[in-house]
Amino acid sequence: MEENNINDNLNPDIDSEEEFELSHTDKLVGVFTEPSATFSKMAKSDPKHLDWFLPVFLLIIIASVSNFIMMSNPYIKNSVIEKQMSKIEESLQQAVDDGKMTKEQAGAQLDTIRENMDQNMAAGRIFQVIGMVIFIFGSFFIISLVYWLAAKFVLKGEGNYAGTMVAFGLPYYISIIQVIVMVILALSMNKFFQGTSVASFIDSDTSTVTGFLLSKLDIFSIWFYAAVSIGLAKMFKSENTAKYYILIFGLWIGFGFVFFFVAKAVPFFRFFMQ
Repeated sequence: MEENNINDNLNPDIDSEEEFELSHTDKLVGVFTEPSATFSKMAKSDPKHLDWFLPVFLLIIIASVSNFIMMSNPYIKNSVIEKQMSKIEESLQQAVDDGKMTKEQAGAQLDTIRENMDQNMAAGRIFQVIGMVIFIFGSFFIISLVYWLAAKFVLKGEGNYAGTMVAFGLPYYISIIQVIVMVILALSMNKFFQGTSVASFIDSDTSTVTGFLLSKLDIFSIWFYAAVSIGLAKMFKSENTAKYYILIFGLWIGFGFVFFFVAKAVPFFRFFMQ
């Protein structure tokens, strides 16, 4: 009888320990230090919208601020302008070759564009931020849907769409660190960075197969997708994390190749390959 009373007294402590939920700060730290243990604990309770919304929202804010900081550097700003002008010049030269305008008209138009470039870039920042919000949130929901369908129907996992969003969204904190590193690199090297891949460091043309492959050699991207793989495996109650690694990295590389060849066939999409 006395032993039963002791066990009864211990049960509340055991129950409270089992019901303990991680704070968002714990999850933030855990995705860097112990992603497997962190997502395992998170899988025991219902997914929280804050766990995907906050990192995605912060990424948008920090990415917008980082772009402003980089473009405040005159060397970086000038290099971006010259790169854009080079593409415009190529387009105008093609129009001259096709007989759509004279060389003089192309030169005059090029001078006008150059004069207005600084003003247009300032005005374009507002639309850039709006576009960033739409693109990041839009791509987040679509990619989460793809991951959920693949995990549920291909790998036969036990999870839901909300859990998928958490598994995909929480590692966005890694992307935030990546953006901060990009700004540090840009300011120290006086060079505009759109990523931290090998292709970004050597200015490789990502419209070529070699450039595309080099763009995938990115320690932060690999780290990010590894964390997503672990998160998805745990949120879908799977002990076989390896198949989720294969799924996530396969989709990343596979869809990358598909988009690469689509951009080759449809010039409009080449903008997104930059």
